[in-house]
Amino acid sequence: MTTTPAGKPTASTTAPDGAAPEGHAPDGPGPYSSPLPTPRPHLGHALASEWTKLTSVRSTLWTLGSLVGLVVGVGMLAVFQTASRDYENLPYPAPALFGLMVGQIAVIVLGVLTISSEYGTGLIRTTLTAAPDRLRVLTAKYLVFGAVAFTTIACSVGFVGLWAAILHDGPAAGPHGLAEWAGALAGCFYVTLLGLLALAVGALVRHSAGAIAVMLGVVTMPPVLGSILMVWPVTNAVGGVVLRYNAPVGLFQLFGVQDGGINGTTMPSALAQVALLVVVTAGAVTASYAVVGRRDV
Repeated sequence: MTTTPAGKPTASTTAPDGAAPEGHAPDGPGPYSSPLPTPRPHLGHALASEWTKLTSVRSTLWTLGSLVGLVVGVGMLAVFQTASRDYENLPYPAPALFGLMVGQIAVIVLGVLTISSEYGTGLIRTTLTAAPDRLRVLTAKYLVFGAVAFTTIACSVGFVGLWAAILHDGPAAGPHGLAEWAGALAGCFYVTLLGLLALAVGALVRHSAGAIAVMLGVVTMPPVLGSILMVWPVTNAVGGVVLRYNAPVGLFQLFGVQDGGINGTTMPSALAQVALLVVVTAGAVTASYAVVGRRDV
């Protein structure tokens, strides 16, 4: 107790040890320190997340399984139906091309679903809440899908080509070198680019059916459209260009199946076919970064 100058007792303002004085708010808690390590998020975390999402859904199993089944199944059927003399002017990996022409659709579908399925289910909101850096998430999707697609395609094509080399290796088959295997790897890269293009279209369209329809038109329509344009003299030149530069013809060239011209015209080089698809894919990927970085989910 203390006394005022008039001698009246008043309550003491001295607080017990460790307690805040009367009339003063206690100090707030200090900054929170997590007992767990909290490193800065980086691309490796996004890659791990996208790998988990890609490998934990059934669509990946079905699409990649159908790809392997088509390439290996149809390819091995072609290998057993051919003789050694057939490979005198034919590369050993060529039988895999017949299944890959259909199997590339599975790669395109998986590329679209890698991102469009998240928009369809609303999972993209959770993804971007956990990882607000949208460009990092999109980069991880491209890297994970590209690596998985290329590995699966290359292993399937290599399996068929290896069996063709084992079963039909002999004097009648003629000489074979590493160049034909390099061309087959370039073909695998070409189909992977189609899948990356499909992923970019999926990011732009944000709708599975719409993006798949666009990609099927890009792959299947040019040969038909080119043949139609070749009918009229006015559009004959344009039709010839469309017939020479398209995905099916590019794959045939990369696998060494078609080197001759169409209707007397000279075919472009395999490098030109790959370069054209690289430019188209790069443009679509750039547009996807610009749109995803600015657009609301």
